[in-house]
Amino acid sequence: MRVSVLGCGRWGAFHAWYAQRVGHEVTLWGRRGSAHLAALRAARANEFLTLPEEIRLTDDLASAAHTAEIVIISIHAQALRSFLSDLRTAGLGEEMCRKHLILCMKGLEIGTGKRLSAVVHEALGAAVHPVVWVGPGHVQDFVRGIPNCMVLAGADRDELHTLVGLLASPLIRFYYGEDLLGTEVGAAAKNVIGLAAGMLDGLGYGSLKGALMARGTRELVRLVRAMGGDGETIYGLSHLGDYEATLFSPHSNNRRYGEAVVRGTAGDFCKIAEGVYTAQALMTLSAEHGIDLPISATVYEIVAHGADPRAQLTQLFMRRAKSEKE
Repeated sequence: MRVSVLGCGRWGAFHAWYAQRVGHEVTLWGRRGSAHLAALRAARANEFLTLPEEIRLTDDLASAAHTAEIVIISIHAQALRSFLSDLRTAGLGEEMCRKHLILCMKGLEIGTGKRLSAVVHEALGAAVHPVVWVGPGHVQDFVRGIPNCMVLAGADRDELHTLVGLLASPLIRFYYGEDLLGTEVGAAAKNVIGLAAGMLDGLGYGSLKGALMARGTRELVRLVRAMGGDGETIYGLSHLGDYEATLFSPHSNNRRYGEAVVRGTAGDFCKIAEGVYTAQALMTLSAEHGIDLPISATVYEIVAHGADPRAQLTQLFMRRAKSEKE
């Protein structure tokens, strides 16, 4: 099948590499003037992988999207709405309902708290039914041949079966995610817990990660249920299953950013730590649904308002005693 990956950063390049590996004809798009695209054109490689010569590189958005049967969007989550506007401007909005559209990013829109699939519906119309591809794993491990499990989630089970058949391989085992809401919220919120884990590492409190993981899942279960999703999804691959890759791996941008915040070396690093934006979006959802999110709120106070990490995290773990099921 013809696959176009829109976005040529770390994950976009990986998705192109992977789609070609499993037998598809692949085009990888990047914006004109993009440093990532320029580097790939110059060396067919980035710091993580080498692209096969068969993968076509382009900065022509209309051509890349128009010719594809499967369109994979792999960009910064907060840029999605403006990017979809670019698709409409290029006359491609209506076409998307006739293609398999896969979102390969984790996040919630700041300002609205909306899920990325909802942003797609608002921007391209209700006839477009995006699928979300999330789960544990790092590019660095995949290109070394280390396998993992991931999730394709969407509203149409038949489409999920089709896409799993087209994309599964010995490198990635896919599961069907039938709770799109829970999958999206869980995948996004996992990055906020990753920020907290990095802060614990920076403070030398790494042994508290077990408590962080257990309590982090509890508050997200409450939120997903309040939003109308299946709380059990939080215990699946999109959230709890991705904890190892985010809370413990040296490759995780969110964990590394949390650690850098504590050490005072964060700088502009937040641009690649999606959890910074997701923490703000979760506060919107917390207020909208009346759900207390203590861990997410603590992270938000630290990254958005500059609250002292040690004091905030200590206060978080000294909250009043209550039932573990609450």
